[in-house]
Amino acid sequence: MGAKNRSFISGFLHALEGLMEALITERSLRIHAIATVLVVIFGFVFHISLMEWIICVTMFGLVIGAELGNTAIENTVDICCPNFDPRAKRVKDIAAAAVLMVSIAAGIVGLLIFVPKVFG
Repeated sequence: MGAKNRSFISGFLHALEGLMEALITERSLRIHAIATVLVVIFGFVFHISLMEWIICVTMFGLVIGAELGNTAIENTVDICCPNFDPRAKRVKDIAAAAVLMVSIAAGIVGLLIFVPKVFG
């Protein structure tokens, strides 16, 4: 195995380690993960189309990715600013707002996909 392959595998393993660490330590990420599992279950129950699966998987990636980015930003700010700083608060609030916006969009997409199936 070449050095590039080892580097790729090593990077992938580090990313998985980061994901597991975040799942263990971040309540919000666990909530998003549970929501993801529920949507997958509902997707099978309601036999959503291939396009609907593609949209759902895309939204899963966006929400989980935003939450991971927010977690990384919050941890970095905490390292750089251990004491309260209004600028640090602003950075953390804006990162959290990014997760909120993606989560709202995902919720709306979920409603658009599943409400017609439940009540249709």
